[in-house]
Formats: sequence, C-alpha cells, structure tokens
Amino acid sequence: MKIMITDRMLRAMKPAGAGTRKMIWDSAVPSFGVRVTDKGQVTFVIMRRLHGRLLRRTLGQYPVMSLAEGRAAALEALRDIARGIDPRERQAAQRHEEEQRRAHTFAAVAEEFIVRHVRKLRSGANMEAAIRRELIERWGARPGSDISRRDVVELIEEISDSGRLAAARKTFAHVSKFFSWAIARGIYGLDVSPCAGVKPGSLLGAAAARQRVLSESEIKSLWEATEGLGYPAAPFIRLLLLTGQRLREVAEMSWDEVDIEKGIWTIPASRMKGGIAHEVPLPQAAIGILKSLPRWTGPHVFSTTGGRRPISGFSKIKARLDAAMPGTEAWRFHDLRRTMRTGLGGLPVPSNVAELCIGHVQPGMHRVYDRHSYRDEKRRAFELWASRVEEIAEPGRTDNLVRLRIS
Repeated sequence: MKIMITDRMLRAMKPAGAGTRKMIWDSAVPSFGVRVTDKGQVTFVIMRRLHGRLLRRTLGQYPVMSLAEGRAAALEALRDIARGIDPRERQAAQRHEEEQRRAHTFAAVAEEFIVRHVRKLRSGANMEAAIRRELIERWGARPGSDISRRDVVELIEEISDSGRLAAARKTFAHVSKFFSWAIARGIYGLDVSPCAGVKPGSLLGAAAARQRVLSESEIKSLWEATEGLGYPAAPFIRLLLLTGQRLREVAEMSWDEVDIEKGIWTIPASRMKGGIAHEVPLPQAAIGILKSLPRWTGPHVFSTTGGRRPISGFSKIKARLDAAMPGTEAWRFHDLRRTMRTGLGGLPVPSNVAELCIGHVQPGMHRVYDRHSYRDEKRRAFELWASRVEEIAEPGRTDNLVRLRIS
C-alpha cells in the first residue's frame, strides 16, 4: 500500500491482525513507510538496496518521533545509501564518537596530563595544584571538546577580577599548555584549542617585569632572621642569596653534584630551566656552609627526611622569615636571585660573567663560538659578592659568614 502518510492517519491507525503486521509506504518519500504491529505499535522504516543487498532499517517509533522527523531521518538515511553508506554503521560510528567524547572528560584528560607531563616538570607540584584548583573543579565533568573560547575568557577574567592577576596569567598558560598537549596526542577528539586567538595581554594588559631587590638593610635583616630558623631552612636561604641560583635548583641540590675540594657545584641539565648543565664555582662562604651541614644517607643536601627528599614547604619558611622581619616590604624568594645579580652589577664584574653566574646563556653568536668556561672569572665574581654580603650582614667578621646554628 502506498499513500500520502499524514498525522491524522497515524493517529487513527488500527493494529494489524493478530500475529501479523502491515506496511504502509509513503507516496511523498520513496522507500519510506510505517510498520504497524498487532499491538498497534507504529514504527518508521526505510527499505532500499545497497550493493545489491536489500536493507531494512528502522528510524524511530511514532509518536515519540513525529512524522516530520521520520521523513527527515528517512531522507538522511537514503542519502547515506546513495553514497554507499549503511545508515546503521553511520549511527554506530556516531554513538561511538559520542561515547568517546563523554569518556574524555576534562578531568580524565587532565589527570593523564598531570601524570605524563606535569609531574616531570621542576615546577610540577605547583602546576598540578593550580590545575586541580582552578580547572578540574570548574570543568572536570565536561567533555574536553566542549570547552570553548568563551569558557577560557570567563575563567581568566574571573580570576583577574578577584585581584589575582599573576594567577590569571599562570592559569591561562596552564590551559594553553594542556590543550596543546592533548591535541598533539591525537586521542581525545580535540582538534582546536579554545585558547587559539586569545591573547592574555589583551585580557589582562601587559605583564609588568618584577623589579624587587632587597636593600642593604633588608639583606642584613634577612641574614639575622635566618639565625632562628636552623637546618635546613637557614643554610638553604643563605645559599640562595650567596649563589643567586633558582629556588628549586638550590632546594634540590644533591651531594653528588658538589665537589667540595674543588669548590664546584655542577647543576645537571635535567634540573636547569634552559636544559644546559651549569657550573657554579662556590665562594668560600658557601663552601663553609656546606661543610657544616649534616650528611644523610639520602642524596639531598637540604632535607627533613634524612636526605631522601629535598626541602619543601617554602610558604611556611617564608612566613617564619616575614615574622622575623617586621616592617619589610613584601618580597619573594626569587627576589634574592635578582638581588644577587643586581649586586654583581655594582662590583667589578663584567656583565657577561654576571649573567653566566646565574645560569643565563650567552647571547647570539657568543653562544656558538665562545667555548671558554669562565670558571675563574665566575669564581672571582662569586667571591666578590660573598664578601659584599659579609660586609652588609656582619661587618667586621672574618669567618666567611659560616657561623650558623644547625639544629
């Protein structure tokens, strides 16, 4: 039977005879019709040959699927068949894609990002905490592919509006890195980063370079404040100031990196920001501090676990320092590095040597053609700086700043 199927006709449809079913074909859309069972169930169907084989495919049940929706589904299925595609296979592929999309929630992919990438970074602990706090809590249950540019902008603006401008910049960097990593792996259904086209400078303004340098009175106050901290915090902070190296470069120092007799500390490439090993000729003051420290069975110089793990809990250490330095303008541990480099600038130390002291590579072609180690020049620079710190912190003393309570 082929007639123009209408809603009125479907609503008035009588069940097929007992134990049978009947087919009614639509005169408007070829190969489209309805199947009626003896229970009165009405189902939209198509029937068409594909590669010589007769396909019968159900589209949906009336009235859950309306007649208009049935005809539209039929036309889509018939177009697939005309292209040589079985509608059932296409639907299965779509279901699989949707299942994969839902399985790849932001939280699931972020956890893999943390394990495979973040925890291998020197700053991995801080980055992991920020990802969990700012991103997973907000987007965790959503498929990663659903995160839009608007979502990213709203997040960054929300953090910025709360007064945490630096956190907003770092969060954007984390989001951008996460999506770049996920897209590169090619297994999460992500093809375009929602960070594409978003410029943090446009949202947050240009980042201002930090300028904080401790004054001479603040250096003296800091040195005195470390007296009350004991091991490992006190010698750790003093070496930060004396060497000008980065926080974790000093914190994660191991005894096998240090040659006490030669006075050389070699930071391996794996622990350097630039990925190049860095040699630090230690001044006598630093050597004296290292010689005064306990030697654990574990490898780390500064540790509260017998050397098994390096020192941590920097915020607590900083809080104790701040309490011992009332009235001091806010500062960060990284400012000690800037203070040391600025101090070298006021001493008879060539600028290129000062830069090499803090692990900055030489610019331009110097990096390629100048293979001199500058060990002696750097040693002289570090000794000059240590002497200057001694003059500021303990004028009149001649024991190279080693006096320190180790407890």
